[in-house]
Amino acid sequence: MAKTPKRPRDTNQLAAFIVGVATGEVEPPKTDDGKDPAAVALGRKGGLKGGKARFEKLTPDQRSEIARVAASARWKKF
Repeated sequence: MAKTPKRPRDTNQLAAFIVGVATGEVEPPKTDDGKDPAAVALGRKGGLKGGKARFEKLTPDQRSEIARVAASARWKKF
């Protein structure tokens, strides 16, 4: 994991840095999370399909059982 640049610790320096970033005088530090944008886009696309595809495959009885278990878990706390 790459380290992100540290912000100034002094309150006045930090305030000046924030104002500089807000006004565009200072460029905000770039962070690279190391993820491939193409892979992130593909994962997002699959995530958007997942719930709907699962719902279409389940029978009404299976959906009812899942809902029953979820409701039981929710109300078990009280």
